[in-house]
Amino acid sequence: MEEEVDATIARIVADLEETLTNSSSNSNHNQHHQAAPISHSTLTDLQSLLDANDPDIVFRFFDNLSSKKNFSASSLVPPISSAMDSTTTNLSLLASKVYLSLLLSPSSPVFTLFTPVAFLSLLRSIRRSLKNPQQGSSGGSNLLVRCKRKGRARGKRNVERESDEFNNDESGFDAKMFFLVLKKLESVMGLIHLNRFPDSLKSLIQTVTEIPVLSLSLELAGGLGNYGNLTDLCGRILCKLMISEHGSVESTAAEVLKSLTPLILMGKCQARTFALGLLSNQMMGMAKESEEIKKAVVNLPKYLVNKAPEKAEPRGLAVEAILEIVKAMEVENQIGFAEYTVKMSRGKANLRLLAVDLILTIMMSLRDPLGVDLDVEVENSWGFSCLEALIQRCSDSSAVIRARALSNLAQLVGFFSNDDRTRRVLKQVIGSEEGEMNGLLRKRCTDEKAAVRKAVLLLITKVTSLLGGSIDEFILKTMGMSCSDPLVSIRKAAITALSEALRKFSDQSVTTEWLHSVPPLITDNESSLQEECENLFLELVLDRVSRAGSADHPHHNSNVKAKSIVGDIELSFPEGVLGLLKEICNGEVSPWVKKICTSLGKKKRLKPKIAVALQDIIRSSESIWLSHSMPIEKWTAPPGAWFLLSEVSAYLPKAVEWEFLHHHWRLLDKYGAGVEFKSSFAPEDEHGGEDGIVSNSVSWAGDRVFLLQTISNVSVELPPEPAADLAHNLLKRVEGFDMHPTEVNAHVKALRTLCKRKATNPEEADTLVLKWIHQLLSKASQILEKYISEISLANKDSNFFTPPRSTRKVKKAAKSLSEAVTAAYTIGSLVIICPTADMNSITTLLHTIITSGNSEPKLNKLPGPTVSLKQTAPSLYIQAWLTMGKLCLADDNLAKRYIPLFVQELQKSDSAALRNNLVVMMADFCVRYTALVDCYIPKITLCLRDPCELVRRQTFILLSRLLQRDYVKWRGVLFLRFLLSLVDESEKIRHLADFLFGNILKAKAPLLAYNSFVEAIFVLNNCHTHTGHNDSKGSQTERQLFSIRGNDENSRSKRMHIYVSLLKQMAPEHLLATFAKLCAEILAAASDGMLNIEDVSGQSVLQDTFRILASKEIRISPSRGSSSDAAEIDEEAGGSAGDSVAAKGRAITQAVRKGLIQNTIPIFIELKRLLESKNSPLIGSLMECLRNLLKDYKNEIDEILIADKQLQKELIYDMQKYESVSTSAAGTGPSMAAVATANAAAVARSVLKEVNRTPPLSSMSVPKLKTTQGGGGGSSRNDRPLHVLESLRSRKFFNSDDENE
Repeated sequence: MEEEVDATIARIVADLEETLTNSSSNSNHNQHHQAAPISHSTLTDLQSLLDANDPDIVFRFFDNLSSKKNFSASSLVPPISSAMDSTTTNLSLLASKVYLSLLLSPSSPVFTLFTPVAFLSLLRSIRRSLKNPQQGSSGGSNLLVRCKRKGRARGKRNVERESDEFNNDESGFDAKMFFLVLKKLESVMGLIHLNRFPDSLKSLIQTVTEIPVLSLSLELAGGLGNYGNLTDLCGRILCKLMISEHGSVESTAAEVLKSLTPLILMGKCQARTFALGLLSNQMMGMAKESEEIKKAVVNLPKYLVNKAPEKAEPRGLAVEAILEIVKAMEVENQIGFAEYTVKMSRGKANLRLLAVDLILTIMMSLRDPLGVDLDVEVENSWGFSCLEALIQRCSDSSAVIRARALSNLAQLVGFFSNDDRTRRVLKQVIGSEEGEMNGLLRKRCTDEKAAVRKAVLLLITKVTSLLGGSIDEFILKTMGMSCSDPLVSIRKAAITALSEALRKFSDQSVTTEWLHSVPPLITDNESSLQEECENLFLELVLDRVSRAGSADHPHHNSNVKAKSIVGDIELSFPEGVLGLLKEICNGEVSPWVKKICTSLGKKKRLKPKIAVALQDIIRSSESIWLSHSMPIEKWTAPPGAWFLLSEVSAYLPKAVEWEFLHHHWRLLDKYGAGVEFKSSFAPEDEHGGEDGIVSNSVSWAGDRVFLLQTISNVSVELPPEPAADLAHNLLKRVEGFDMHPTEVNAHVKALRTLCKRKATNPEEADTLVLKWIHQLLSKASQILEKYISEISLANKDSNFFTPPRSTRKVKKAAKSLSEAVTAAYTIGSLVIICPTADMNSITTLLHTIITSGNSEPKLNKLPGPTVSLKQTAPSLYIQAWLTMGKLCLADDNLAKRYIPLFVQELQKSDSAALRNNLVVMMADFCVRYTALVDCYIPKITLCLRDPCELVRRQTFILLSRLLQRDYVKWRGVLFLRFLLSLVDESEKIRHLADFLFGNILKAKAPLLAYNSFVEAIFVLNNCHTHTGHNDSKGSQTERQLFSIRGNDENSRSKRMHIYVSLLKQMAPEHLLATFAKLCAEILAAASDGMLNIEDVSGQSVLQDTFRILASKEIRISPSRGSSSDAAEIDEEAGGSAGDSVAAKGRAITQAVRKGLIQNTIPIFIELKRLLESKNSPLIGSLMECLRNLLKDYKNEIDEILIADKQLQKELIYDMQKYESVSTSAAGTGPSMAAVATANAAAVARSVLKEVNRTPPLSSMSVPKLKTTQGGGGGSSRNDRPLHVLESLRSRKFFNSDDENE
């Protein structure tokens, strides 16, 4: 055994001697030569000696080494360091292991062996082994060849051994050896104090903190053992460094934390978990015992804040890491960081955004932020300061921060609302500033950024749930408008907020806004919104009504006066239910309610209890009325009850009782029949007056209509005999021709339904229907013929004398007219349900009515009145047109003959009611006979400028629907005439137009605004002085009707509003193209004389163009073309989308500059000279436009005007001179004007100097050119006049980039 040890020591010493000798000889030739590395076999032998851990062996080794001349323990360090710097992984790790074993061996001269250079080599070896774990035999082979070239020949046995060892290195990374190196390094830290070597300490900390990151790839590849053991080992090494023997504890701890920062800010991985675990578990414990470490740890979150990335996802991870560290701190340190975060919220943009996220997390994670558990005032709590800071950030200048702050505030409100104590405190905090909060919500509801509007809707939802009480009317209206926002996410947030308001508030205003905003979403393109709309209607309307009907109603005092009966009825039901029912039957709400009920019914989601509840509500209302001894003929059911029952009964026929329907039909038929027609002449009874039958007549008529619809829906369930009696009664009522038109439709439809459902087969049903239809048509024809004859006879009598008419005759005439109107309406209703009925005789009568009083020849079948029924019986005249329209829808041959008459009447009629109905009929004709009506569309569009708001709105809605369904195309003048709706006098029409252009057309026809923009400028100014835009479309009257001509402020602002609305719909590339088109087709045309600038309309066109080019809407920004700016996109998509948008923005900006260089500046200069020569007042507009265009490119003016420095100075002079004149005219004071004049004068002097430097024309040498005839004469042509040459000298050339290349 001793012999083997001696032999091993001898080999080691011999190899070291040879290595050191060669290194010494080489160093004599090369001053910077590095020591040769110790061989792999020698390292192995040396490690075997050290593994014995025998002091005697170590002593003998160092004794033998020192016996050699000039050798000592320190001689070992250079070759081992060189081996540690080897690129071969296993050799380097083995050398590191040997070096550390030497330091740890007993009786080892530690201070002699340890050097900073060797220690750095050790650290490099550790890092290199992880970065390049597969450095295998190639490195060893190269090393072997290099050694042979140096003449270090060895025996054959040694060479083969080394070769085998290097070949074994091909296995790659040796995890076991790596762990041994780290463990030995941990032990060495107990022997060596690095306080004298600060650089070594810093390198060691950096290396150890890098190991978990570098080891991740090996862990994934399976090349490393237990990753947890590795990180534990690294953590122990770092903790051992934080003692006074290694230097200042505070500095060491700060360096450790600084090195751990990249790991903490990494994505979710094991290295990040290691760093956070080391901080939370080990260093926090050490901080309790050491003030130095505590100070460093407390400052770490503040350091992380400044190192946190700006992109959304990494920033979120940084916030999580900071929170985990803060949670492990003591309470006073947590409060200190919260105060730091509040201060940070007033810093730079990135810090403010991070502060907004931190406030949310620390308030939701730390204990008692509002001081609920402590007896302190809320204002003194750190959470109150955080809330104030968060509320302030809701008004930040950055849209991303505003949106984030609003969203986080909403989360905080929702979080604290879950606990009763914090809920009270939060309510106190926000409620005390309710006015400021409402102001904030108002302002943010109309924010220009979609993300902000979405966030504030979420906040409104939470605040509404928290505060209760009342809601601000403006906020309520804004939530309703947001339900029609183009973004789906905002619509979802809006209906959520509005529905939460309806749950909390029973105000009629909230109910009204909800019903006008949410039910229309049943037709939304987004299916999820349709489902949400159905669910909310089921919850907030139908279920609420169901609960009201099933509730126990209190006993009522019969001594209550009649005036309070309505209030007593309202008290009988849950608050808000009757108002809900009343608003349901509103004309703007009922169509959507019908669609929702239909959809719910088809899905079988309607429950019988809703029908039962509605019947109970009607019964209870009647019972309360009678209990007060009031006459039943004055009673009406709660508004909306019959309407809703008529809709749900179609899918719940078995839930409606026949006795209930029969009772109320007899009641309404007995007391409601004929009320409307006799009430205006009947005297008031003892219960009459303002609250009598007159006021209830319309309600009775409406109730009868809905009751009949309900009866039709449940007719299958009716007993046979009552059904037959009901059908007979209905027919009798229709034959009386004394009902309201709305009742006529209900009676006719109910009759048809009863006949079809009670017949044994379809043929029998059709026969029954045709029988009573012909019967009714015959009687209606007789009534119309009789009325026409009476009018004709009365007209003949009036030609001779006009005796005073008695009251009896007036009543008779009124009744006759009423019957005729009802007869005409009944004919139209019959045509709809039976288009095949014979209408020849009816057509003749209707033609007589609609052409009465005209000079056109009449049909000779009837004498016809010579006076116009349009004057004497306008109601019949209007009804005749409506009925004729229904006949035309049923008969295409009739439509071909009468559609021109409809268009003619639409143009000349002075009745707004008739024009409104004619527009509706023309829209129906357009669907039924598209080709026939297409040529009349320009005539129909004239109604967009109708004096009646209702006609304009109806026309706009109908044409918009036809355009969306492609029955009408956006061609010709249609689009240009629609533009004026954007500035209509009616707010409703303007709102509809904004929605059409901003949402529907932007998606359906994105190029429409771009293609028609230039033409719109000429049309709106009614300008025809342009040679390229002088094609007249329509008459002069029509052109004036659809123009906003004039230079007054009102006209200019209206036109500008239209231009801005169109520009907002354009993509960036279209904005750039529009910019070029305006310059080429208007500005260049004006400078070339194609546009007459002396004409008033031409001046308006040019002035509008200047204003458009100077507007901010046509300017291209990097964020244009997206739903949010680049920061918002970065917030949603983690930055990649934001980078692409920014790149696109830079490309567009370059295109703008190129366009300015090539097109804009030359045109502006030429036009400026033309306007100056004519002394035009437009020169001011031109200079203002040019100033606005160039003010964002002050640094690029040299580049834009690089071809002509003289022109650049002239332009600057002109702009400064114009500004000085404008300043003087504005009366801002003589000092500012003097400064501007002085600047202009300085530029003028510079310009004059530049001109004086220019050599005169006579001094220029003229090249000799050959003539075109080929002569060789040396003289130039002298036939050009001097002024031509001078003009050429002053002419400016603006070449394109391609020509300059």
